[in-house]
Amino acid sequence: MAEMIVRPPESSIVVRLAPALHLDDRQFFALSRLNRDLHIERTAEGNLEIMPPTAEVTSSQNAALTTLLTIWSWQDGTGTAYDSSVGFRLPNGAIRSPDASWLVQSRLVAFSRDERSRGFLPLCPDFVVELRSASDTIVELQAKMDEYIENGVRLGWLLDPQARRVYVYQPGATVQILDDPAQVSADPELPGFTLELGTVWGTSSAVGTTPTED
Repeated sequence: MAEMIVRPPESSIVVRLAPALHLDDRQFFALSRLNRDLHIERTAEGNLEIMPPTAEVTSSQNAALTTLLTIWSWQDGTGTAYDSSVGFRLPNGAIRSPDASWLVQSRLVAFSRDERSRGFLPLCPDFVVELRSASDTIVELQAKMDEYIENGVRLGWLLDPQARRVYVYQPGATVQILDDPAQVSADPELPGFTLELGTVWGTSSAVGTTPTED
């Protein structure tokens, strides 16, 4: 029988399935479609992590973040930006849905449009962002960021609006911690993409990204 670990209200719930039950990618995809109001991820061990809908503040912050990344991606033209509804199957078997992510176009050409429409992409994105909500623990999010880097992410940001802090993750490098930065740049991995943190912290209505100058 599956074991369920219930955390404080508005926090995530972990449903332990392994080794009693295993959901393959097709079954997990079907489960996610049947429960569209829930944000469900699968760990490398095969367990489920179920997150409830976010509060208004976090939703607004995430919308701004995704908008910024999408605008830059359209201008840059070398890849595709994604919101938190996407699912990536990482090399370790986990299925993760970063709050925002980006994938270089040259890695997508190996998949047909039909394959991209019917399941989870079996790869790790090049760039990911996780945005801490009031119910998230920083330790859990740091573990998730480590997992992204171990599975191929080239650049990752963990944004903590509560502390106004940014953690910058890159392969083979010590995590860089920025306290209350005005902005953070994704150069050179995403040339010209600069996130104005006032938009995320909720201290500014300005939404913008610095495009690459010709």
